[in-house]
Amino acid sequence: MKIALLTAGGIAPCLSSAIGGLIKGYATQYPDAEMIGYLHGYRGLLLGNSITISEDVKQNAEILFEFGGSPIGNSRVKLTNVENCVKMGYVKAGENPLQVAAEQLIKDEITILHTIGGDDTNTTAADLVDYLSNNNYNLTVVGLPKTVDNDVYPIQQTLGAWTAAEQGAVFFENVANESTTSTRQLIIHEIMGRNCGWLTAGTAFEYRERLKERRFLPDLLVSQDRWDVHAVYIPEVDIDIQSEVIRLRKVMDEKDCVNIFLSEGAGIDSIVAEMEANGEDVRRDAFGHVRLDEINPGQWFAKRFGQEIGAEKVLVQKSGYFGRSAASNKKDLNLILKTGNLAIEMAIAGNSGVIGLDEDNGNELSCINFERIKGEKPFDYSQAWFKNMLNEIGQTI
Repeated sequence: MKIALLTAGGIAPCLSSAIGGLIKGYATQYPDAEMIGYLHGYRGLLLGNSITISEDVKQNAEILFEFGGSPIGNSRVKLTNVENCVKMGYVKAGENPLQVAAEQLIKDEITILHTIGGDDTNTTAADLVDYLSNNNYNLTVVGLPKTVDNDVYPIQQTLGAWTAAEQGAVFFENVANESTTSTRQLIIHEIMGRNCGWLTAGTAFEYRERLKERRFLPDLLVSQDRWDVHAVYIPEVDIDIQSEVIRLRKVMDEKDCVNIFLSEGAGIDSIVAEMEANGEDVRRDAFGHVRLDEINPGQWFAKRFGQEIGAEKVLVQKSGYFGRSAASNKKDLNLILKTGNLAIEMAIAGNSGVIGLDEDNGNELSCINFERIKGEKPFDYSQAWFKNMLNEIGQTI
């Protein structure tokens, strides 16, 4: 038995812990099993770049629980995007990336492949499983679902999302202090979330829960309402700009500051349309996704709100890289280890799929068929905790 590990896509606060949990699990249950890690995801698989999991790593794998990032590196590569694979030098012109990847797995004598990533990573794994099956090669592929956005069908909670929300809240605890640097300050906290507002909603909720545990001195400028969240904008809900301008102008007049939690995907269609109408180039990644980090949605909203609500100073801060690079918190680590244990069990049994809390199976931890995995699951903003939070801050949707 020879096991390969691979992490792909953007990083999340689960990759290092997931790798550590898998290594530790196999080392304990199957100490003679060989393990390798493909460096930088599917890129390493295509190029044949891998690292052997040494005995020292096997014996000390729990150290990885203390780190964020990925101990074997990440990349964004779609095996069915031939043009991009050729352009990046991962395969030669005329080669089929799926075939190149499959032949590398055969060459390395891999019998079990674990992919840790989001919907793109695991749907790519599904393409690989189909290709190998059609070419009579028996390989078991078991994926673990990571994404800070928590937007993968039909998985109730993806690995790393809880930690990302917590870390985004920690990030803003410092940023919020900036409201004391001037009068009438607008702070926009831009949070990751292309199509799903779960992380923005979760971060705002976590921040406000932590805020309730703090002490304040309202006789000075240190009052809870100044540190509170005043608006939460997510992709699933249209923003009535004019109504929000009126509401937030009143907040600014009363509290001398406004704090907005903004999902980077909120209003993105309007932003892209405006850019293209102006003849600007809108760059996209290998999967066809708009490169949000180059568009700056926070700045776009800052320009539209700043003047109209009478802000004297505007600050846009992004917590994405801070949150997604954190080590797993205890809540996430518990789910990660349970997921990894079932992943090993399914892999040994020869069952391919993605291990996750299946919404169609009572949120039970299950091995989900690759065909059921897809991305862009929207956040259910009808949930009571979210509606109650908006009601408390005076925002209507």
